[in-house]
Amino acid sequence: MTSSQTVGVVVIGRNEGERLVRSLDSVVDGLRPVVYVDSGSTDGSCEAARDRGVTVVNLDLSLPFTAARARNAGFERLREQSPQVEYVQFIDGDCEVAAGWLEAAAIALDQHPTVVAVCGWRRERYPDRSPYNRICDVEWRMGHVGETTHFGGDVMLRASAFAAVGGYNSGVIAAEDDELSVRLRQANGSILRIDHDSTLHDANIHRLSQWWQRAKRCGYAYAQVSSLHGAPPERKFVKEIRRTWLWGVLVPLGAIALTPFTAGLSLLVLGRYPLTALRTILGTRKRGFSWGESIPWGVSCGASVFPEAFGVVKFTGDRLLHRQHEIIEYKGAQTPIADTIQITGR
Repeated sequence: MTSSQTVGVVVIGRNEGERLVRSLDSVVDGLRPVVYVDSGSTDGSCEAARDRGVTVVNLDLSLPFTAARARNAGFERLREQSPQVEYVQFIDGDCEVAAGWLEAAAIALDQHPTVVAVCGWRRERYPDRSPYNRICDVEWRMGHVGETTHFGGDVMLRASAFAAVGGYNSGVIAAEDDELSVRLRQANGSILRIDHDSTLHDANIHRLSQWWQRAKRCGYAYAQVSSLHGAPPERKFVKEIRRTWLWGVLVPLGAIALTPFTAGLSLLVLGRYPLTALRTILGTRKRGFSWGESIPWGVSCGASVFPEAFGVVKFTGDRLLHRQHEIIEYKGAQTPIADTIQITGR
């Protein structure tokens, strides 16, 4: 059987506009089963998917949206209509699959029976349009080739292994891939990163407020996933949570509170933040990244502990008050697909 018959694709999205069009066009070949899961789009996304022969699943609007919930729904529909599928490629609607990735990932799974997930390198489509996009482009390349502990949202999974662990945890609002990775490894599966570009991502971050929201979401994800898998021996994100509480909350508040009693000397501890940024910049530069990549990445790492602290505090409050976990969005909607077609004349 060809890879088009053994590999199925699940795309998820909400108001991704032209990004979704690029995403679908990168995986639709007329043979490969593709399912698109929509979370309440109003920009013509569902129509664009149907026009390409893609099966569309509309999530129930009365329940909270999460990427995990959408992926599970897509996988269920994929297995219903194409039970022969052995591997499933998940992809977000703001990504497009790189040429040759589906074949390379399927071959890796064919050759390694114990491997249950294969990831590659995600790259940014427009890294030079903003320093925030450049930060994402560096972040995607911080892993290593070979066996790894986790993957991102653009991963190819062995369908049987995914089903055996019950799929994604639909209540996790972010870092759902890290959470799933833990359970797959606990079920004796291994995760492999191969040296191949997997997807081209469009972060589309141009404002400081977007960067802040994204980092806040990261802090929330640390706290939520740690609450599930923070116990030994996994201790998932425990170190990140401790760092966030210490440097994002206790140290800055303590330094300010002690100012009257130390003649301002307590504020010297705040020098740790620019030093962390500088150390990260130099370390990233040594790894072969340019100064234009290393500087925004280092500054982001030095400052992100503050929005992450807001995310950790928000999760803690939601948990104590038994509030529903809801996604933290940092992107705005794209231009409606119908308008894009009129503008470009397609």
